[in-house]
Amino acid sequence: MAGRLFVRRRDGRIEVRLNDFARAIVRDAVTNVLRAERDPDHEWHLSLSGPIDPSRDEDNPLSMLTRQNETSTNAELAGVTVDEEFLNEAEAWAWLATLQVALRSTAVAKGLLTEEQLAACDDEVLTFVHTLQQFLFDLAACL
Repeated sequence: MAGRLFVRRRDGRIEVRLNDFARAIVRDAVTNVLRAERDPDHEWHLSLSGPIDPSRDEDNPLSMLTRQNETSTNAELAGVTVDEEFLNEAEAWAWLATLQVALRSTAVAKGLLTEEQLAACDDEVLTFVHTLQQFLFDLAACL
């Protein structure tokens, strides 16, 4: 995965230069986001749909419904396009949003809320987090 992972082409499409292993990581992240939305026992479920606090504007039930719908739509679009060589703008944004949700959910579920906690986690989780971060930085640079 050396070099740029995502490249904006002259025609506006974004070329995805991920190998099979990297695409498997993206597929795993997308699959977990979709499963977490539907399965209340999934370790990411609470980070996707935490309890509502009516005193906070962002916890307005209608706002939460909108966010959940956007998360589902983005994750489904990312899942459908995970094997594509090129992404259009909407597909790239769906990837970005879904990978952000996956990174946040991983951090919340694994308790990685400080640098110390991140440094103390096992190598597999650390590699997953760093890989998602790299994907996000590279993809955001194209958008």
